[in-house]
Amino acid sequence: MDIAPFIAQHQLPDNYADVAQNWFNPLAEEIAMLQHSAGMPVFVGVNGSQGSGKSTLCDYIAFYLQNTQSLNVVVLSVDDFYLSREERFKLSEKVHPLLTTRGVPGTHDTQLAQSTLWALKNNQKVALPRFDKASDDPKPESDWPVINKPVDIVLIEGWCWGVPAQTEDALVEPVNTLERREDPQGIWRRFVNTQLAGTYQQLFEQMDYWVMLKAPSFEHVYQWRCEQEHKLAARQKPGVPSNIMSDEQIARFIQHYQRLTEHALSTLPGQCDKVFELDGERKITNVLKGNR
Repeated sequence: MDIAPFIAQHQLPDNYADVAQNWFNPLAEEIAMLQHSAGMPVFVGVNGSQGSGKSTLCDYIAFYLQNTQSLNVVVLSVDDFYLSREERFKLSEKVHPLLTTRGVPGTHDTQLAQSTLWALKNNQKVALPRFDKASDDPKPESDWPVINKPVDIVLIEGWCWGVPAQTEDALVEPVNTLERREDPQGIWRRFVNTQLAGTYQQLFEQMDYWVMLKAPSFEHVYQWRCEQEHKLAARQKPGVPSNIMSDEQIARFIQHYQRLTEHALSTLPGQCDKVFELDGERKITNVLKGNR
């Protein structure tokens, strides 16, 4: 199978072909075998910190399985279910100002996520939500792609996808400057944790197979997130209003994610079926089978 078009479309280095051959093709085949034996839609959860490459991985698995086995594969991101700016503003007034920023549990429409997964599982016609990060709002529903035939595999990726809630003891001390200055009483992080412990876990339980792209540490997330934003800026059309962030804004922004990213790095590997350990350049250094 020629993956040159995929590499060009995603602006990937030429050596991605070798990475795919060594690591991702076997993963895709394993997922396909699971689907064949199940005889029904299989849901695959993919966790990875911001910029770890989880979106590209999901797109590649879909590309591979569609081209080699003619499977109908749907790719979703937890980001697609973000609440609108207006909804987050209302939440920030009601609960805590930090909830204006999208990302953490509590800033997603979990009811919409639940109904979307239900429709996919039951072969119902459904429009897949899409979020525009440049405008920081959901795209118009008229732009949502419609799935109107049975799906074989659903890939769902997210930075907090699959992460367990923290204990109360873990919430006491701030983990960074943002929490220390802007959430000194812990109201925001406790709200986030309560949300994560509730409807999010119900969504996670629907996954049949788990994959993790494991960053070496949270320190690498800033570098990766900057690269991500620079790519977004390069694709932005001139004259179109944009909420693309500067490197300084990103440095503050990622502090919203530090607590749960570090929690994921320490707790998730043993709960996944496959863990790809990454180095600082996002190269895979090892692959582990989890203990599920």
